[in-house]
Amino acid sequence: MSEKTSKQDRRTRYTRQTIKETFLELLKQKNFTKITVTEICKISEINRGTFYLHYYDIHDVLEDILNDITQDIKTTVEHLFCPNQKSCSYPFCQKIQMETKYRSLFLDDTIASILLEKIAENTKEGYVTWLMSHSLLTFEQAESVFYFQMNGCLSINRLMLRNHCNDWKQIQTTIDKFIKAGLESFLIHDQREEN
Repeated sequence: MSEKTSKQDRRTRYTRQTIKETFLELLKQKNFTKITVTEICKISEINRGTFYLHYYDIHDVLEDILNDITQDIKTTVEHLFCPNQKSCSYPFCQKIQMETKYRSLFLDDTIASILLEKIAENTKEGYVTWLMSHSLLTFEQAESVFYFQMNGCLSINRLMLRNHCNDWKQIQTTIDKFIKAGLESFLIHDQREEN
């Protein structure tokens, strides 16, 4: 890679990161639907042409941020095998608590629903398939359990963030026990495991 190409790549990454950080800062102050390209350009000190060189619109910026969040939580192993694990929560639940810069995304009603669908795109098939193969649940039942668990996680986190609750570990333990007991009641156990 040439030095010129390397500098352009670095500049592109820097500009995209600046736009995303500005978007997240604005989201702390106002709803997603109120954020404009003009504001982002002004605060980021870039012109509109530069913005449009990197993104189509505000929704494209959001999509890029959601990709950043969900890229490392695509695996469903952590919560699929919940009865065999200590933790049953979705990985994004922990991410909300650990990554303070993303918290405003979860508090915005419009973005929260978009985020849920994005996570569902990446994890629903594996979760539902695993649950159906380890239980007598139909597709519709397994899918309902999936959405119940995912929406519940988001709702609890939003409540905790709004109430400035700092006791995430204890809340997570309580919710994990609840989820584990519920899933355990549906799973088919091999008789050999009980001996």
